[in-house]
Amino acid sequence: MHKKITRRAFCSMLFALPFPARAQPLKKVPRIGYLSSVDAARESARYEGIRLALRERGHIEGQNIAIDHRYAEGKVDRFPELAAELVRLKVDIIVVAGGYRVIRAAMNATKTIPIVMSGGGLDPVEGGLIENLARPGGNVTGVTNLSSEIGGKRLELLKETVPKLVRVAVLHDPATGPPREVKEILPVAGHALGLTVRPWAVRSADDFEKVFVALSKDRPDGLYVVTAGPLTRTNLKRIAGFALKSRLPSVYNSREAVDAGGLMYYGADLADSYRRVAYFVDRILKGANPTDLPVEQPTKFELVINLKTAKQIGVTIPQSMLYRADKVIK
Repeated sequence: MHKKITRRAFCSMLFALPFPARAQPLKKVPRIGYLSSVDAARESARYEGIRLALRERGHIEGQNIAIDHRYAEGKVDRFPELAAELVRLKVDIIVVAGGYRVIRAAMNATKTIPIVMSGGGLDPVEGGLIENLARPGGNVTGVTNLSSEIGGKRLELLKETVPKLVRVAVLHDPATGPPREVKEILPVAGHALGLTVRPWAVRSADDFEKVFVALSKDRPDGLYVVTAGPLTRTNLKRIAGFALKSRLPSVYNSREAVDAGGLMYYGADLADSYRRVAYFVDRILKGANPTDLPVEQPTKFELVINLKTAKQIGVTIPQSMLYRADKVIK
């Protein structure tokens, strides 16, 4: 005899049956725009440093983040176009690998997408990129390498390395932003060290040869190179080659210049700076507002000396300098 099943019992049995799991909505993968003022080869060390630091924080390219790259290859007129492309792609963050002009291009392209500076060297307050370091005030935050602020220390190190140094030529591109380093910091520091500092401007790739010819006639004792923009960065080998050929002791605010044959680099520890860029990206991906993230100045600095170059140009590096160097290229 069949037992009668009540309506309530039937419903209880029905809901107890296993149902196929509902398809979970796909989680949106955050997109990071990577905007560089130079080419992929020249950018590789910085990009790799940032990528690995992001990975350490759990953000893995191709798995839970996507990265869209745009390289201006040293062409300043491409900055606005490439920044606009990244905005059209609706990236969640733009990491800017470069100085004043490329950061400004990104700022002109968007007032809402967070922009993370990766240490362009310029004082971002002086350049009008942020309101102040503690509270940036807009959609820009990140790392500043204070490259221009430590210009006096670079001159001091060059003088220690070459005690007979008296006249220093300063090679720079006036278009890279506010020229405080060239007009104020270096002349004041030079005067205190008993040095005569003379600026030499390059405004295009064609200017280098003209300036090199003029420098050969002027015969300074040393060369200080400001590599704050794409024009000088993309011509580093050319500049280092001239210094080598002219037997000019040279100091740079770019680490890669020493690898290209320059004599000395003093500045922020770049590996440390790249790790801090990943910190900012991580915080923003987790919901932080860029205006609430203080811009960071470097806490670690490094001195790199190219001993091979020193030998080629006939400069004997004092033992005290070699002890202080974080890296010596032999």
